[in-house]
Amino acid sequence: MRLLIQRVLNAKVVVEQHTIAKIDEGLLVLVGFGHDDQAQLLNKAIEKLINLRIFSDQQGRFQHSVRDLDKGILAVPQFTLYGNTNSGRRPDFIAAMPPESAEKLFGQFCRLLQQKNIKQLGFGEFGAGMQVSLVNDGPVTLMIEIP
Repeated sequence: MRLLIQRVLNAKVVVEQHTIAKIDEGLLVLVGFGHDDQAQLLNKAIEKLINLRIFSDQQGRFQHSVRDLDKGILAVPQFTLYGNTNSGRRPDFIAAMPPESAEKLFGQFCRLLQQKNIKQLGFGEFGAGMQVSLVNDGPVTLMIEIP
């Protein structure tokens, strides 16, 4: 399971010219699943995400989490996080989980995240053509792989 986390001043997801989710300051999280990922990884990933100290204190050190500062999270499914570009000019997605299984895991991820009392919470739409807009704060972007 891979999470691409971006600290943002704001972010939104648009599908067919309609905003389906948006947050103010917080984290935009692109969520990808690999073939071998299991539902047992979801709680570990969510705990890592909401407790990750990615927001700065007054000295500029990363000391605060989304949970500490009551910020928002916008989670977006993103199978291309498992794209392989090692050979040729076109990425392959052999390592990505098949859509039916990934959709179920993303749904579970969303339901578990909803139980964490996050101030602002939004979700992208699995399988939709989405336009994701954000203002990256910092910029701060981290890739986390959940084994």
